Amino acid sequence: MAPPKTLVDKIVYAIRQQPASSANGISRASIVKYLSSEFNIDKTKPATKKAFKDGVRKGILIQTGQSFRVKGDKLPEVPEEAKVAIEDIKEGTGPEAESGDTVTVKYEGKLDDGTIFDSANSFEFTLGAGEVIKGWDQGIKGMKRGGKRKLFVPSKLGYGKRGAGPEIPPNADLHFMVKLKNIA
Repeated sequence: MAPPKTLVDKIVYAIRQQPASSANGISRASIVKYLSSEFNIDKTKPATKKAFKDGVRKGILIQTGQSFRVKGDKLPEVPEEAKVAIEDIKEGTGPEAESGDTVTVKYEGKLDDGTIFDSANSFEFTLGAGEVIKGWDQGIKGMKRGGKRKLFVPSKLGYGKRGAGPEIPPNADLHFMVKLKNIA
């Protein structure tokens, strides 16, 4: 393949050489950094900004916010965000727990093999404040006082690659039985 000649061609080349992290394409900053390192193009030149505009105007590039992709190229496959699986065992009564509420729960946590790694009869935290794993902030939101839920928390929303001490190994999916005792 012949090296790209025009600045728009070089932008297209830069986009195609980088993995997209979203369906919107590659950020302008990443493209400009690539142009600077691979083609020694000064990112401060007005010609660079004009080339982005020309690419969009001519229908070669598709712009979404500050990201670009090449028209006609296959959309990148972006992995689906991890989600907590929720199974309501008992609904409960009263208002639903919302971000900012102080909640008190009774819970038991297990690994995939059924090993109990933690439990408590009364644990209090502020929902949505990042005081607990993301899986709890997502999985407890919407519960009512007296409600009981099973939560399946994928590793990414639990302790991820690092795990937690000897009890929770790296990349462990977690299973919780949670009862919401109080909302304050």
